[in-house]
Amino acid sequence: MQTNTLRGKKQLLIGFTLFSMFFGAGNLIFPPYLGAQAGTRLWLAFAGFAVSAIGLPIAGVVAVARAGGLPQLAERVHPRFAQVFSILVYLSIGPCLAIPRTASTSFAMLEPLAGESTALQWGYSLLFFAAAFLVAQHPEKLTQRLGKILCPALLALILLLFAGCLLHAAAGYGTPTAAYTALPAVQGILDGYQTMDTLAGLNFGAVIALNIQALGVTEPREVERGTIRAGFLAAGLFAVVYAMLTHIGGIAGAAFPGCETGAETLTLLANALFGRVGQVLLAAIFIIACFNTCVGLISGVSEYFHQLWPKVPYTGWAAFFALTSMLLSNIGLASILELSVPILNAIYPAAIVLIFLSFLPGRFQRCSVYSWAIGLAALQSIPAALPLGPVAALANNLPLGALGFGWLLPAAVGMGIGFLKKS
Repeated sequence: MQTNTLRGKKQLLIGFTLFSMFFGAGNLIFPPYLGAQAGTRLWLAFAGFAVSAIGLPIAGVVAVARAGGLPQLAERVHPRFAQVFSILVYLSIGPCLAIPRTASTSFAMLEPLAGESTALQWGYSLLFFAAAFLVAQHPEKLTQRLGKILCPALLALILLLFAGCLLHAAAGYGTPTAAYTALPAVQGILDGYQTMDTLAGLNFGAVIALNIQALGVTEPREVERGTIRAGFLAAGLFAVVYAMLTHIGGIAGAAFPGCETGAETLTLLANALFGRVGQVLLAAIFIIACFNTCVGLISGVSEYFHQLWPKVPYTGWAAFFALTSMLLSNIGLASILELSVPILNAIYPAAIVLIFLSFLPGRFQRCSVYSWAIGLAALQSIPAALPLGPVAALANNLPLGALGFGWLLPAAVGMGIGFLKKS
């Protein structure tokens, strides 16, 4: 039965689905690490983190929903840019990095319980991706599977870990490290910037639209509104969960100083609070979070490439990306990460500028504004992220370059040139 609007329980389930697709291993690791490192400056750092780890990704979902899809949004720059940029985004945040990492990271949380074994890792990754492929075969049904079942289970487990921190008396937060002493909010923004969720936001808009249509809402304007409301619901969940995880990290940082990663911080705290049961609890949280994200990414990437090359069925693309990701999660993942991270850093600024421009008034909605702003931002971000010797050094010497934001000034200049240029 078709309906005109998406309200109540159905809208809430769509919001849960979007949150589940976003919330993976990186989202679990970064907030506790920030809390452990920021110490008593924790909440100032969290404010900055929320801007880049919640605001930007949700803005990406909204921008794509308003434009009708990532290709349509990117076409405001140039049709050829839209194709190249979309492919880079989908591959970078999908099978080249994020999808393989979901299996390898979640398995790492099982190793304290099951032991290290190459054969066990291969077996785990095979089961993990087989299950993800089966669930992803019907992207329009993710609401029933992620929103109704896995997301509530994930939230319940995180709440249990948070409750353990509240019930066990703690001395408070520790001493902030040097990076968080001077400008904690700025460092928090940089930490959130590294989650790369903005690229994921550009991917997930189309999948959420499919789920809304599967619930009977077919009018394009209402699909767009439902997607935007889902984005705000997901943002609210993110704010609550990130705050809990950051608090957990702050407590753990004081109790176990010197942790190098958020995973180590969580592991030590879970073990201290609940013993071996705590390790099982933490492994379950990671497996559910990583599985949700894996399914969402396989669905988003496969849907895009099916639209690009419709002769290959959606299930064929999903099987290909699941198989490729399984292999990469077991063979040479460190090399894949080493290659992929600079690529992500190179294209991430273009994604931010693209999203930002989409919210500007109508007089800025010109091809010249988009092309000049994104072109000059990329002119700095690409050489700054890649090993190009003196060229990279020059790019990083621009204002804010040392902080990873050297592209801001070129983007602003490009926007001004594009606005003044006659179309």
